[in-house]
Parts: sequence; structure tokens; C-alpha cells
Amino acid sequence: MKKLCVLLALIMALSVVSASAELLKIGYVQVGHESDWRMANTQNYFDVFTEDAGFELELIDCDNDHALQLAKVREFVNKEFDYIVIDPIQTAGWDDVLKEVQDAGIPCIIADRSVDASDELYTTAVGTDMTAEGVTAGKCLEEYLAGKPAKILVIEGSTGSSAAIGRAEGFNQVAAEHPEWEILASQDGDFTQNGGQAVMEDFIKRFPEFDVVVCHNDNEAYGAMDAMDAAGIKYGVDGVIIISFDATNEGLTRTLAGKILFNVECNPIQAVTVMNVIKALQAGEEVEKFTLVVDEGFCAPGIESQYATTMTEEVLAGRKY
Repeated sequence: MKKLCVLLALIMALSVVSASAELLKIGYVQVGHESDWRMANTQNYFDVFTEDAGFELELIDCDNDHALQLAKVREFVNKEFDYIVIDPIQTAGWDDVLKEVQDAGIPCIIADRSVDASDELYTTAVGTDMTAEGVTAGKCLEEYLAGKPAKILVIEGSTGSSAAIGRAEGFNQVAAEHPEWEILASQDGDFTQNGGQAVMEDFIKRFPEFDVVVCHNDNEAYGAMDAMDAAGIKYGVDGVIIISFDATNEGLTRTLAGKILFNVECNPIQAVTVMNVIKALQAGEEVEKFTLVVDEGFCAPGIESQYATTMTEEVLAGRKY
């Protein structure tokens, strides 16, 4: 009887080891936790890459530290992870570590943002089109102003990030078609509410007149609102036009209230797309070099736009994040 119990215990232990070995080990280097969008993106990965789904996920919050991202990717290589997913803090400086991942034979997926490196150095990429987001914001403003002049201030995202670069490039493409628009200043708010507030406070001191504030994410927009509230400046449908990006639940709540006129989505719900890419690779299938995560634009009630959906309570209730 004692031998039987020992034998059963051994079988159970081997079953646990076998089950654990079957899990695909996924290493994800996340940008940080600087915004509501980022927190939603992180939670999405935890919701999707579960043990029940066949994955063992190690997600590292790199707190906007590029050097830490590089170091953690190298740790994943040394631990012989099955897949490495990188959401790059900045576009530059990735060639060496991507080559190391490639040499180790580990498939690498660039997620959300992009890198300034040859696409031969990574397996595939998944994300939104940041430049298109900027164009959508510009087109919404173009449609709304209908030829009227505008003095514009821009609160940029973190310097060197593809989100900030793309949104600036896209918006500037449209602005270049409008000599009646004047971009007074553009400054880094680091994608945070405190950063947005600090930049807006500086802008208010430097520019007595402005009509539009473009914020590269919702959290920066909240900070800009805090600064304008403190200065007694009206914004929204009856004042300074605020344009934002991300379209988080709070951001769209403020859009519904008419405080943000246009909010262009950057969809954080990307983990299922990444998982499907991994499943395809596991099955030996070829995957596209880039898989687009679709997003859209939203505008405040009372505004009709061919580039954006007018916000309603029903639209807000149907949002996932």
C-alpha cells in the first residue's frame, strides 16, 4: 500500500511538471504605467495570456526606462523564453538586442509602438497606425473649423516614442495644408497628467491667446484642463478646443460632457491579436510583417463628423476600457 501511494504521488508530480512544461513562456516588456491607456493594455495581457489558455506570462513594467527594457529582454533570452513581446519606450537603440533575440532563435513580436530597426531583426509587429491617428485628429479639426484661423498649442507624448512621433507627423501633415493655422508651440508632456498640467501652465504664461490644444493622450488632456481651470480659461464646446488621443473611458466621458471635442482612439486591446499571431507561428504558418489593430475617432455631442463617431451614453457603455 505504501509503495502504491508513493507511485501515485510520483505520477501526480510528473503530471504537474508535464503540464507546466506545455505552457508557452511569454516574456513581455511593457513601457510602464504612465497612463490609463497603459494600465488597460497591461490588464488586457493578463486577461488573455493565462495558464488556462496555455501560457506562462512574465510581464515587466519598465517604468519608462529604456535601459531596463533592454536588460529585461536579455534576461528573457537567457531564460530561453518561447516568445518575447516588446512594447518599445523609444524607437531608437534596438538593433543589438533584437539581433541577440534573433540569434537565440526566439520569435520576437513588436507590440503597440514601433522601432527604428530593420524588420528583418524581428518576427512581426502588432499595433495601431499612430500617423493615421494624427491625420484623423487634423481632419476632425479641419472639418470643424471650416476655414477659420486657429492658434494651436501641442502637448506631445514622450520624446522619442513612436506614438508621439506618429501623432505629430500625422497632425502636421494636415496642418501644413492650412496656412490659417498657426502652431504656436509643441512641448513634451511625457504622456502623464502632471506633465500635461506643467506644460499647459507654461503655455498659459507664454501665450495670451490660443484656440486649440492638442494633447497626445488623455492623461495629458486632464492635466491641461486642470491648468486651464486654475487660470479661469473656458474649454470645450464653448471655449478652447481640446483634441486628445487614446479614447479611454474617462477620456470619452469628458468627450460626452463636451470638454474634449475630438478624441482619437488608440486601441489598447491588443493581446488577443498578439496571441493569434503566436498561435499561427506555433502552427508553422507564415504571418504578415505587421498586423493592424483598428481604432476610430470620437467627437462631442452636437458635432457631426465623417471622421468620428458622435459620443452618446450608448457608445460609452459599449466601450471595453
